[in-house]
Amino acid sequence: MKFMIKRGSLLALTVSSSLTYGEECFVTLQPGKHEFPFRFQLPQEPLVTSFNGKYGSVQYWVTAIVDQPSVPSLSVKREFNVTGHIDVNAPALLSPISKNREKTVSCWFFTSGPISVNAKIERRGFCNGEAIPIYAEFENCSSRLIVPKAAIYQTQTYLVNEKTRTFKQMIANVRGNHIASGSTDSWNGKALKIPPVTPSILDCSVIRVEYSLAVYVHIPGAKRLMLELPLVIGTIPYNSFGSRTSSICSQFSMDLTWLQFALPEHPEAPPNYADIVSEEELARPIPYFTQPDNLECEFGGPIFAYIQEFRFQPPPLYSEIDPYPTTTDDMHSEVTFEI
Repeated sequence: MKFMIKRGSLLALTVSSSLTYGEECFVTLQPGKHEFPFRFQLPQEPLVTSFNGKYGSVQYWVTAIVDQPSVPSLSVKREFNVTGHIDVNAPALLSPISKNREKTVSCWFFTSGPISVNAKIERRGFCNGEAIPIYAEFENCSSRLIVPKAAIYQTQTYLVNEKTRTFKQMIANVRGNHIASGSTDSWNGKALKIPPVTPSILDCSVIRVEYSLAVYVHIPGAKRLMLELPLVIGTIPYNSFGSRTSSICSQFSMDLTWLQFALPEHPEAPPNYADIVSEEELARPIPYFTQPDNLECEFGGPIFAYIQEFRFQPPPLYSEIDPYPTTTDDMHSEVTFEI
């Protein structure tokens, strides 16, 4: 924040701050324009999110005051917003929620049959701009044509002098297809997008802002059948990979200190290849098989003589040097350009 002063005469300025425990400094200003940058450290404890409601608000502002001798003080006020952090990846906000409800519709002394609703959401924590997938089942055993709907409600609760006042409003809604008598319908992840709203305020002693998802059925000529699922609108988005990883780690966490006893500090070298061959195997004769004459001519002798020679030999040593390097002339190809 910058505080500017325009004046054509000398001015004694006193700068004080309540956040610096009443520390003051005195500055004498010359005629002209002056700017003073201000920086304040917000308290470390969590602050309530800024909010403007029906019957109350939560506001933060900075006031700059110029004290002048024998002249009324000059002041200016500037409001700033504060957003409290709510992580929707908290374990309490990741558990699914489901409810069911049933209602019997009657006309005068005759009953036409029950209407039932079963709704579920995979988690209760969401952020602005997210779409809530709704899973619901509707059964209409009545004689009327019903319409399934869903809506997000914001409930503002004000607590002053041990008195409570509540204001509830709809912020988003969606509807489904008509369900005829004796029919059923289901929502397999029907999306309801959350508009830009204030995050949930749950830690304030005078104002609370809560949200809920209402899944209900509009019944002509009767009171609607409704069930509500609690929601929490947060500020830190949902991380499916991080949440899944933390869940798996929490389920399969174990003490791995036993590994230091199972693994030796200096692993032993593998045994020599020739040491694992016994003298009996070396002295064991190899059965004779008839061989084509052309092979003996090519190798200069029986082929099994070469097999016997390399039978119990260790494998060749590993080396990163190519024993048959490719010459530079073979690697380069000739490229010509004609102009």
